[in-house]
Amino acid sequence: MRAVVLLSGGLDSATTLAIAIHRGYEVHALSFDYGQRHSRELESARKIASYYNVPHRIMKVDLRQIGGSALTDDIDVPERDIEDIKNEIPSTYVPARNTILLSFTLAYAELIDADVIFYGANAIDYSGYPDCRPEYVEAFERMANLGTKRGVEGRPIKIEAPLIHMSKAEIIRKGMELGVPYELTWSCYQGGEKACGRCDSCLLRLKGFMEAGYEDPLEYETYPDFYFEYLRKRRK
Repeated sequence: MRAVVLLSGGLDSATTLAIAIHRGYEVHALSFDYGQRHSRELESARKIASYYNVPHRIMKVDLRQIGGSALTDDIDVPERDIEDIKNEIPSTYVPARNTILLSFTLAYAELIDADVIFYGANAIDYSGYPDCRPEYVEAFERMANLGTKRGVEGRPIKIEAPLIHMSKAEIIRKGMELGVPYELTWSCYQGGEKACGRCDSCLLRLKGFMEAGYEDPLEYETYPDFYFEYLRKRRK
């Protein structure tokens, strides 16, 4: 069985890659240079693919031509309290990004005759993006098999989202069990020398490590109070 894993370079996609390999798939990793505000996550994707010694391809899709997001336009990345993250869809939402990228992934999967696409969507600890919900994944799979040669011929391509119902802490525990090199991953929306520790993605990641009972191996410019207190107690 062959699988394409959507590999952004972040914590969730790296864990998804490890799960696909653990399940015995012949894995091909696919990343996207879509005009995001920095290349750190693509550097991480290269390192992760190399670590697992899997074929890796980076496709270029310029979503800056559309804009409308703090990740693809001249809009500030929001900084807010972790309690407020699920209250509204943030400005880091990229219009229809995952639908566009999954469509390219679907074409690539059909090209290499892959049976499954692994997608690291998560509907528990996330920023409220509509394309990370189970009903979205199910709808995309139905569409994929209505509009592809494989689907029409009775060889449907499955969309697997193994993290969809897991908390960030559960994802990290699973990754630790599988030996995921989290020190190679990058989750921050900023592209600095260190992760910022203030954006939604950093906050959710640090909260996940705290709740999983581990220290995040990445360096941060600053730590939110909840994680700083966790480190203080842990290192006593």
